[in-house]
Amino acid sequence: MPQIVENARLKELNSFGLDVTAKQLCIYHSPDDIRQLISQIGALTDKRILILGGGCNILFVNNFDGIIIHPNNSGISIESETDDYCLVKAGAGTVWDTLVEWAVERNLGGIENLSLIPGTVGASPVQNIGAYGCEAKDAIERVNVVSLTDGSTSTLTNTECRFGYRDSAFKHELKDKYLVDSVVYRLSKKPQFVTHYGSLSGEIEKLGGPSLRTIRQAIINIRNSKLPDPKVLGNVGSFFKNPTVDAAVAEKLLAKFPDMVTYPAGEGRMKIAAGWMIDHCGLKGYTNAAKTAGVHTQQALVLVNLGGATGRDIIDVAHHVQNAVYEKFGIKIEPEAIVI
Repeated sequence: MPQIVENARLKELNSFGLDVTAKQLCIYHSPDDIRQLISQIGALTDKRILILGGGCNILFVNNFDGIIIHPNNSGISIESETDDYCLVKAGAGTVWDTLVEWAVERNLGGIENLSLIPGTVGASPVQNIGAYGCEAKDAIERVNVVSLTDGSTSTLTNTECRFGYRDSAFKHELKDKYLVDSVVYRLSKKPQFVTHYGSLSGEIEKLGGPSLRTIRQAIINIRNSKLPDPKVLGNVGSFFKNPTVDAAVAEKLLAKFPDMVTYPAGEGRMKIAAGWMIDHCGLKGYTNAAKTAGVHTQQALVLVNLGGATGRDIIDVAHHVQNAVYEKFGIKIEPEAIVI
């Protein structure tokens, strides 16, 4: 029988540390749990549901009046290997950085640039997590899923997941239809290092030059210097996406703001650093009137719970930031975090 908790508190299951509840919380260990739950209450696609892993990219504005499914199936194993790569399977409930550490310790490359990203493996295909020039889609081979209609299992290829920038089919046509049970990654025995992003190359050189271990440690050092620990200051890391615009729009902005941070995004488009724009609106360290929520003092992309914040406090700060950026730069920035 699946473990179900009624009127469950979610404070420990969301990294903003918001004191919200769910009508029901189902702890998931295997597809059998979903099949048994369906046999009791019918197809989950007919119910209000939310799949919640580490809660590291979720903002609860209200209590959740429905069923939350929390994957708790961890474990990492090698499915197969060649002279060039390994196919590595990880359960959806596995802590993401545990997988990255496991891979680096075995000299398997492909996800080292995603070191210290909070959350669990199950979120990696849903969100297509990314950092320092790499994304989960670059390593994902396939995703094993469970139908929330009938509990059947199936596999989606990388192409079928329709990955985009912090996006996937799991946010669109597959939303609330499948639960990610496990993910299979293709990790290289002959990795190609990606070290050009931001200040990464300089930090790597301080550690003796590029290797899987120095890349991982450099990223850990950088993230720890910029991002607050959610256990100390509630946050979900980068709250906003970096917007992409036509190259012509970026060129006009660069003429006015020569130090604006931009990156090529392909197909005649450019990505603009949202954190740079927020910082140049003078909002780093901004707080609401109640001093319960604000923008982090060291990283403008990060919104924080300063103590006792509600979800509404956080979203009000987000709206203030969005409005300020639009007024100054004419660009709409969108949340990377999922607002519930």
